[in-house]
Amino acid sequence: MSAPPETATNTAAVPATGGDAGTARRPRSRSLAGWGFALPFALLFLVFTAGPVVASLLMSVTDLRGTDLLDPFNVDIVGLDNYLRLAGDEKFLTAAGNTAIFVVVGVPLTMALSLLVAMGLNSGLVRFQTLFRVGYYLPVVTSIVAISVVWRFVLQPDSGLLNEFLGLFGVDGPNWLNNQTFALPTLIVMGAWRNLGFGMVIFLAGLQAIPKDLYEAATIDGARRFARFRYLTVPMLRPTMLFVAVITTIGYVQFFEEPFVMTQGGPLDSTLSLAYHTYNQFGFGNYGSASAMGYVLFVVVVLLSIAWFKLLRNNVD
Repeated sequence: MSAPPETATNTAAVPATGGDAGTARRPRSRSLAGWGFALPFALLFLVFTAGPVVASLLMSVTDLRGTDLLDPFNVDIVGLDNYLRLAGDEKFLTAAGNTAIFVVVGVPLTMALSLLVAMGLNSGLVRFQTLFRVGYYLPVVTSIVAISVVWRFVLQPDSGLLNEFLGLFGVDGPNWLNNQTFALPTLIVMGAWRNLGFGMVIFLAGLQAIPKDLYEAATIDGARRFARFRYLTVPMLRPTMLFVAVITTIGYVQFFEEPFVMTQGGPLDSTLSLAYHTYNQFGFGNYGSASAMGYVLFVVVVLLSIAWFKLLRNNVD
């Protein structure tokens, strides 16, 4: 018997070099296309974010003032003098103290009220839950100008709603925004009310993520309501509390709109904040000193954020 015929093979081979080149071009073209899409954002970021950050850092080690813009070669490098002078600046220390009070009192107050409202919405108000969510969150997205108009009407010394209410009980209410004792606490309450909705939404999401089986098991074991809150709700909400604490602290360290719109830093600098004082120094043309204040504020934000992570990280992990 003769051997079976060999299977015909295709002798037309594709050149290896041509295939490799085509394969290499495709990833390269995709990379160029990706950079093309990213280029507008990259340019905007470099011009309007990275550029000003680097420029302000350089300004913070110089004696640059508004009058030096026409003669930039007249600027001298002073090193850390701008930072060291802040330690003896009474106005800066006053602003730092006001900001510290605003943060130390405002952050826990805002978080406590947010958690309290979130627990109320999560447990009892099921039918009108969406309506209350919108109502509590509305101040977060409302213009600070509109909010300030309402609060000024409420806090008027003679005809304000708050003093009128206190008058029903024979209490003569003070001039809330022009009194050194009450001006800063009033702004703290206003800030907590304005930001309550944000924390409420986050806490509500965290509460709804806790399995209901855990509460049922705790109830069967005889745990009372406070015990369930302390040993079940709080530990399960640690990641949510960390997020709300960091975001709220960052916002409150930089609080600016409240004193700018409501009190202009008065009376007698009792509501002057670090951010507002920095803004004023830029307006006065003290660019070097103002830039140093801005970086001090940045360091404070970083340190406080690290402190929150140190405090709650072990519980989160």
